[in-house]
Amino acid sequence: MNERLRTALVQRSLTVDEVAEACSVDPKTASRWVSGRVPHRRHRWAVANLLRVDETYLWPEAGEKTSRFGAAQSEIADTYPNRASVPRDVWISLLLGAMKQIDVLVFSGTFFAQSNPHIARMLQERAQAGVRVRLCFGDPAGEAVRVRGYEEGIGDTLAAKVRASLTYYRTLVGHPGCEVRLHDTTLYNSLFRYDDHLLVNTHIWGQPASANPLFQLRRTANAEWFDRYDESFEAVWKTARPWAPDSQEHHRSGQD
Repeated sequence: MNERLRTALVQRSLTVDEVAEACSVDPKTASRWVSGRVPHRRHRWAVANLLRVDETYLWPEAGEKTSRFGAAQSEIADTYPNRASVPRDVWISLLLGAMKQIDVLVFSGTFFAQSNPHIARMLQERAQAGVRVRLCFGDPAGEAVRVRGYEEGIGDTLAAKVRASLTYYRTLVGHPGCEVRLHDTTLYNSLFRYDDHLLVNTHIWGQPASANPLFQLRRTANAEWFDRYDESFEAVWKTARPWAPDSQEHHRSGQD
C-alpha cells in the first residue's frame, strides 16, 4: 500500500475515480497505484500535480532512479516526438494546477484554444485565484511572422492564424492578472510555463510547431535548463507590446 498517496487523497478529498479521470486511465489502474504499483512517469507527474505535492514524495524510489542521471537530466520530466502527441489531459492538468504563474510564448498558438474551447474562461479563473497570466503572440503585422510564414511555405496564412487565435482572448484584455502582448522576435521554440513546469516546443526550419519535438521540464534545485528558457521568455516579454483588440481590427480594416 502506498500510504503517502492514500493519505494525500484523503487530505484533498479526492477519490480513486477522480484520479483516474484526471489521468485518463481506468479506475482499476489508479487503484493499483494506491495498492503500491508505480505508475508511468507521465502519470506520476499528473497525480502529483493534481494533489499539489512533489512526485518524489509519493514515489521516492522513482526519484532515486532519476537522480542517477544527474541534475540536468533530472529536469526532464517527459519527452514527446511532436507537440501533437502531448495528451490533452497534460495541458489541462498543468493549467488547472498552476498557482502562481502561467506564461505562454508562441507565434499563433492556434491549437491552444482549438483543443480547449474554454481556455479564456479557465485562464480568467486562474487569474482570479491569484495566478499571473501572460500570453505573448507573434505580431501578425511584424517581420518575424512574415519570415516564419515564408519558411513554412504558408506565406500570409501564419499572420491570419495569429489574428484568428487572438480572437479567443479578447476577454482577457483588461482582466486583472492577465496580460496579452505581441512580439516581433525570432522564436527558436514555443514556451508554456505553469509554475515549476515548462513545456518547450522546439522549432525546426520549415516545419510547423505541431510537428516538432517537445520536452517537459520540471524546475529543480539545479535547474539550469529551466532557468535559461525562463530568462528567454522574460527577454521577449520586455520587447513585446500590449495587444489592443480594437486597434488590431482597425489595422486590418485599413489593409482591406
